[in-house]
Amino acid sequence: MADIIQLLPDHVANQIAAGEVVQRPASVVKELLENAIDANSDSIKLIIKDAGKTLIQVIDNGKGMSATDARLSFERHATSKIKSADDLFQLNTKGFRGEALASIAAIAHVELKTKQDDEELGTTIVIEGSEVKTQEVIVTPKGTSLSVKHLFFNIPARRNFLKSNTVELRHIIDEFHRVALAHPSIAFSMFSNGNETFNLPQSNYRQRIVNIFGNKTNEKLVPVEETTEVLTISGFVGKPEFAKKSRNEQFFFVNNRFIKSAYLNHAINSAFEGLLKDGAQPSYYLNLTVNPQTIDINIHPTKTEIKFDDEHTLYAILRSAVKHSLGQFNIAPVLDFDRDANLDTPYSYEQKGMPSVEVDRSFNPFKDDTPVSKPTAIASPSFKKDTGASWESLYVGLESKGTKTTKDFNEITFESQPENESIFKNENEVETKQTTYQLNNKFIISTIKSGMLVIDQHRAHQRVLYEDFLRHITIKEGVSQQLLFPLELHFSSQEIALINQLKEDLESTGFVFQSIKDATVLISGVPVNVPESEVSIILEQLISDVENEVPDSNFSATDLLAKSMAKSLAIKTGQTLTNPEQEHLVNRLFGCKEPNVSPTNKTTFITMTVDELDKKFM
Repeated sequence: MADIIQLLPDHVANQIAAGEVVQRPASVVKELLENAIDANSDSIKLIIKDAGKTLIQVIDNGKGMSATDARLSFERHATSKIKSADDLFQLNTKGFRGEALASIAAIAHVELKTKQDDEELGTTIVIEGSEVKTQEVIVTPKGTSLSVKHLFFNIPARRNFLKSNTVELRHIIDEFHRVALAHPSIAFSMFSNGNETFNLPQSNYRQRIVNIFGNKTNEKLVPVEETTEVLTISGFVGKPEFAKKSRNEQFFFVNNRFIKSAYLNHAINSAFEGLLKDGAQPSYYLNLTVNPQTIDINIHPTKTEIKFDDEHTLYAILRSAVKHSLGQFNIAPVLDFDRDANLDTPYSYEQKGMPSVEVDRSFNPFKDDTPVSKPTAIASPSFKKDTGASWESLYVGLESKGTKTTKDFNEITFESQPENESIFKNENEVETKQTTYQLNNKFIISTIKSGMLVIDQHRAHQRVLYEDFLRHITIKEGVSQQLLFPLELHFSSQEIALINQLKEDLESTGFVFQSIKDATVLISGVPVNVPESEVSIILEQLISDVENEVPDSNFSATDLLAKSMAKSLAIKTGQTLTNPEQEHLVNRLFGCKEPNVSPTNKTTFITMTVDELDKKFM
């Protein structure tokens, strides 16, 4: 029998490796930015076109590469970071596996320009699908410029899996944020389709956070500092009152490397226990410094997950440090046994005697001014006390003329009810029969000829609101209610850009924007029946949905806006409804064009026939 196992060609192996390393344009951005940081750059520029599908270019002023290194950098497992397996546990650099550039070059058109500081000329290399097209000597500034064009040009199936430009750009910005936050001492700038999106100068950590997320972020930050033999923690957490429903502002950095850890995230949530509203997520920007020998970075292709030697100790230290900071800055109550007792009282009584209180011990408020000599005598009443017989005066004049007070009660007659009252009584006797019932404040039960309906009140109301908003946006006749005072909301620069994109559609639903500038949005009008307190929640949910593309890129922005607003304003599970409200919701649901499903294609109601109920009792 012939042998069937064979070695894969290099270009095929690189494409397979690219499937793990390069999932979307953001993956390329991450790898190129990390390479620029490892080159000891202090200024890095990122240029994006069409959300990275057409061009991703990273320009740095680092140490550059020689002609030999430039060519070798595109070979698989070629790296300058490690030389033996033991080096994997002493890593202080970003990249170390040497497969990023080889994987990228296998699925894109790559152009590299690089020059070392002590060289007069640099090197340029052009690679298309792992095939080197040219390598020449050129004049270029110190550092490295690497352009990745036409990503997935030779794998159309992978390109078809990419989301819309809005979503892919959101992922690129997320990666940019993660790298920029981890290295505030490096200046970063980002350009998208020719427009400057970020310009972050060299700064300290707090200023870098403010430059990325807006000036309003500064007042939200609470410092966290803790140093132990196992772990050093530095950074900030957000005040509980500014917590949002999204997780966009949650960052863990271990040895200047962004990681994701549900376990450590639980430690933060535990520290915020009792301080957050339901569904709100705490914000944090924390740097953890540990011994490289106690962690294993090489367990995930994207290196965003790390294995710790002793997670339980890290959990306890992190939770305590955050809790201590919240208490230290009067965010949460704490027990402080070192409190100065002199600060507990508002006044100092040193060199002062205790105030004396004079009491007239002979005073009796129940004693008459005129003493009574005999109990049989009637004393004259004083102005401080009424006589006991004064109650009889209340009944003076109630006796009938010519009759005695001892009249028999059988002779007493009562005034009859007015004749016209019977009219209202007859009308009230006709009562409306109850046709709906609420079950567990979640379902509405309604009877029909063949059996009964069970309606999910939250999904049903979503469907009703969705069609209302969609109609208002389409005909651009949304009704607005003016606010007495404009509502001021604060967002990051990226969120402001999304609001500007959706502004016209939002105005069609009834929103009135007084101004949108810098990181501030002033709203002077909101749609009818939208509470002022819900406006920020609606916009945050809308921004989150647009960023994460819920439900899909095939839907228009108008449809997405209507879905997001309906989801935010719909009646929630657990809300009690009166009978008229239940009937109104049922009638509105079956007046919709698509009453069977919610805007997210989930069932709104089910029917149970009498026959099905009969079978339950067999």
